[in-house]
Amino acid sequence: MARVVVDVMLKPEILDPQGQAVQRALPRLGFDGIADVRQGKRFELEVEGPVDDAALARIHEMAETFLANTVIEDFVVKVEGK
Repeated sequence: MARVVVDVMLKPEILDPQGQAVQRALPRLGFDGIADVRQGKRFELEVEGPVDDAALARIHEMAETFLANTVIEDFVVKVEGK
């Protein structure tokens, strides 16, 4: 089995209130020097069979229609171990 990772992040022009809350909390917890925080989602998919172009196209379609809101989020599909 192969593992495919889909990382989903808000587009740079979209405000990230969760990231901002984390950024504000870090100095209070003793973690200084962090200029910005963006929070996202990571999906790890265990794929049966080979991860060929057809499988990657299907995963890309899944990410575009279900895992990410492409109006406000970008995503990257990566095969781990390659």
